[in-house]
Amino acid sequence: MAADSITLILTHEHTDFDALASMLGAHKLFPEATPVLPRTLNRNLREFLALYRSALPFRRQEELPRRPVERVIVVDTQSFITVRGMRPDTPGLYIDHHAWQNPDEPGWQYWGDQVGATATLLVERIAERNLPVTQVEATLLLLGIYEDTGSLVYVTTTPRDLRASAWLLEQGANLQVLRRFLYHPLTPAQTELYNQLAEASQVHDIAGHAVVIAAANAPGFSDEISTLAHTLRDVYEPDGLFLLVELGDRIQLVARSTSDAVDVGRIAKQLGGGGHARAAAALIRHRRLEEVQSQLLDLLRETVLPSTTVAQIMTHGNPVVVSSGATVEEMAQIIQRYGFEGYPVVESGDGEQRAGPRPSLGSQLRGIISRRQVDRATYHGLASHTIDRYMRTGRITVTPHTSIADLQRLMIESGWGQIPVVDPASDQIIGIVTRTDLIKLWGSPATHSRREDIGLRMEAGLPAALLSTLRQAGEAAERLGYPLYAVGGFVRDLLQGRANFDVDLVVEGDAIKLARKLAQAHGGRVRSHRRFGTAKWILPADGDAPAPALPVTPSPPHPLTLSSARGLPSSLDFVSARTEFYAEPTALPTVERGSIKLDLHRRDFTINTLAIALTPGRWGELLDFYGGERDLQQGLIRVLHTHSFVDDPTRILRAARFEQRFGFHIEQRTAELISDAVALLDRVTPARVRHELELIFAEERPEQALRRLGELGVLAHIHPGLHVDDWVVERFHRLRAAMSAHSGPLPSDVDQLYFAVWTYRMDALAFAQLDQRLNLMRSTLTLLENLHELKPHVQRLAQPDLPPNEICQILLPASHSVRFLLPIVTASEQVATHIQRYDQTLRFVRPFTDGRDLKRMGLAPGPIYRQVLDAARGAWLDGRISSEAEERALVADLVAQVRAARD
Repeated sequence: MAADSITLILTHEHTDFDALASMLGAHKLFPEATPVLPRTLNRNLREFLALYRSALPFRRQEELPRRPVERVIVVDTQSFITVRGMRPDTPGLYIDHHAWQNPDEPGWQYWGDQVGATATLLVERIAERNLPVTQVEATLLLLGIYEDTGSLVYVTTTPRDLRASAWLLEQGANLQVLRRFLYHPLTPAQTELYNQLAEASQVHDIAGHAVVIAAANAPGFSDEISTLAHTLRDVYEPDGLFLLVELGDRIQLVARSTSDAVDVGRIAKQLGGGGHARAAAALIRHRRLEEVQSQLLDLLRETVLPSTTVAQIMTHGNPVVVSSGATVEEMAQIIQRYGFEGYPVVESGDGEQRAGPRPSLGSQLRGIISRRQVDRATYHGLASHTIDRYMRTGRITVTPHTSIADLQRLMIESGWGQIPVVDPASDQIIGIVTRTDLIKLWGSPATHSRREDIGLRMEAGLPAALLSTLRQAGEAAERLGYPLYAVGGFVRDLLQGRANFDVDLVVEGDAIKLARKLAQAHGGRVRSHRRFGTAKWILPADGDAPAPALPVTPSPPHPLTLSSARGLPSSLDFVSARTEFYAEPTALPTVERGSIKLDLHRRDFTINTLAIALTPGRWGELLDFYGGERDLQQGLIRVLHTHSFVDDPTRILRAARFEQRFGFHIEQRTAELISDAVALLDRVTPARVRHELELIFAEERPEQALRRLGELGVLAHIHPGLHVDDWVVERFHRLRAAMSAHSGPLPSDVDQLYFAVWTYRMDALAFAQLDQRLNLMRSTLTLLENLHELKPHVQRLAQPDLPPNEICQILLPASHSVRFLLPIVTASEQVATHIQRYDQTLRFVRPFTDGRDLKRMGLAPGPIYRQVLDAARGAWLDGRISSEAEERALVADLVAQVRAARD
């Protein structure tokens, strides 16, 4: 193909999924060809592309370069609308699952066969060549096959369609997405039976799940019943659907499920059929319809799992338990430290600590002690008594599989607001569930599982290598029995559609052990900190020996640059889930091992408390204990608790930074808490305040967050001379323009440049006070001092007729960074002109004479050397000399004058 021409992939207007999938398949086989979207797409395609187009290679016609079309590939049709750049004789290739209509068409070739979908033909070649496909690509290809084969039930379906579909499922195609976007027209016989079933449908509440059972009598019906199951499922959207159709001498059962809790395969097996958890069927003979319906209801009640279980709302991990021998005074300290309302009490053991997160058995449980009971005992002066005299006694526990209804009943009957969760196999206490967990569940709207959606978001938004490495980390964690989560800003930005490849990983287990296992399996090395339970897995560099199973498939370019050409960061950070408490306001926290729920609770704002499970069994599960997604959707910055800013006042600066970065608003109560806590910033160490300012300077528009901090009264508490007015806004804009236009490395760090501009108008006293408050870095301080030293000369430097020698005298002491900043802070074109002239020519002017020449002329070394050489250079700059001979004469005269003065 000519360098200035292109190859296009086209299809018919009113495009369906088979055509769209076939364009993708053709692009996989002919990567040099560009798939072009027709102008008219079916509605379900438009909705699909609105979600997933960023992960697919399609281009619109208006996005095509203005180049001649060398060749076209036409899929799923043999008639199409030509596009710009095509000639009447442009050659092409038809790829279609219909017979070639015009074999005599000059310049055209045909590739096709009698299969159910054109996409099948392309998938066969892709699989044969072992070409990689992403989950999104596999899903679209399977949509094409399913749509044209009626989900593999049309009579035109071939074994090849099934094999291609099976291969795509192996590549990760998502059936939930297929269900969302497909539609199946019914035959007249199906329509008649569908009306009977719809009229007879009954919705049953089975363990909190909506299960539809529909029965009908249709002797002689011979069409596909499974299609009706899809249609009725789309109407009712139940967790489970069971169709019973009496066909004369037999009853046909067709069952579908959208929930793991409703295993239709297990139920169908009890009725003599089979299938899998989501789709099953049975042919039942010699029984009456009413009898089968009754048995089906009994089976549902026996096998369907509760809709929500304790496992979905509990706090996982070793709970904070208290020994029965602890005193009331000790218990009060424990409550102050951990902040919970209630604590399980276990039998005292020799040498055991009084309280803390530790392994315990359900059989050791003695009761529960609450904050209210401790407060009452303290009020009555009973601080020295042991808590077993005041706790609620009993051994009340639940398992992860306990239904919410049973949990609610237990809490009402026992009066316990906190109930330990016990593994029935090991008797180990593996977590705790509280009344607060129940309240949050009741206040949350019912939503469908987000796992599939989150999984697709990760695939569409992450480089393939990074995605694969996260999967490997999840698999390794699961083998160790550790839940693994991606947390914080990565999750927040993923839900907002923002690129963020800085993944923080939290392990409910030993993070160091997990990181070392990964390094052993895939290469790299680990740096760890045992005290804090943290590990950094430094991934193998591209030049290192290949690491087993690490992905090397190139991924599409991303808005952010990764450290590795393979699409991997240079390292991944792992930390064991932990909790923390503050011994006093503004101090650094004390950290202890905890659960993912407690780990997220220690974070600054609700939008940063989101987590995504990465282990295979829970891949893509979104954890949102504190309403983070709601606040993301509403655009709110909200703290988790009223002492958040008291514990760490630097969160005030973070609140403004996040608010302005995302265009959010600080929630009203959070703003009130900021106002109450601003004065505590005076007690924060200079380094921590300075670090938060540096993070603000790293934002795209730092003046927005700084101005907001001014409105909140924060800047005045850092230093009264800090403020943001129109001058600062305009100078920051100039600074960004200068940095964007600058070629090569910047003369100083970005935060130092911003800080220098911001503080330029301060006087010497204010500047010294600010340095004392923030303990500025030596390099920052040097830059600011150097810039301030030139302020007295700015007015002179702005004069247009300034002699070259004077320009040099002013700018010679100025560093590169200062010369970069002066045109910005002065906003003077003349200053910029003088600096440009200095940088390009004047600073390179040097006299021929040097110190050795002066020594040979009999002049004793000393400061006079600099004076003579500066005078010679000044003469060159001002044009008073123009040759080496004139310079030598000038220098000789100057030396003679010096000698005469000394004599």
